[in-house]
Amino acid sequence: MTQHDNVGHDVETGLIDADAQVESFRQTRNNRRTELVEDYVELIADLLVDGGEARQVDIAQRLGVAQPTVAKMLKRLVSEGYIQQRRYRGIFLTDAGRRLADLCRERHQIVESFLCSIGVSPETARIDAEGMEHHASPETLEAFKRFLARTASSRIAALG
Repeated sequence: MTQHDNVGHDVETGLIDADAQVESFRQTRNNRRTELVEDYVELIADLLVDGGEARQVDIAQRLGVAQPTVAKMLKRLVSEGYIQQRRYRGIFLTDAGRRLADLCRERHQIVESFLCSIGVSPETARIDAEGMEHHASPETLEAFKRFLARTASSRIAALG
């Protein structure tokens, strides 16, 4: 097995331990299952903040999917306790939905800010963060936050 130096840390390449690989794939599959739920809840929250309402037609338009696809997901979100639907009144987040939306928004902002801080353009960072936010572990997000804090401190010190 070969190793590469990566910012002061050894990174193994090649075939890893079978149990570790199983855990990696399990985590990725779980993240994929929750990714759509998180995208919908985050979008619903954004629509509510921006225009005071979230409608099925608006969700379909912004996600680029058909309304029946949205209807199916909304039923899932109701059954999982993230939203309430009221006939002729739109879609509302439950407390659990608001907490999930806040968590998703924070993760997205951390990833997007990190990408911008290492030189990725704002547009590309926004697009990339949309996928990466669902797969970054809490440990990785904390490392991103520490990096951003150090970078901000360095900028402040350079100004002073």
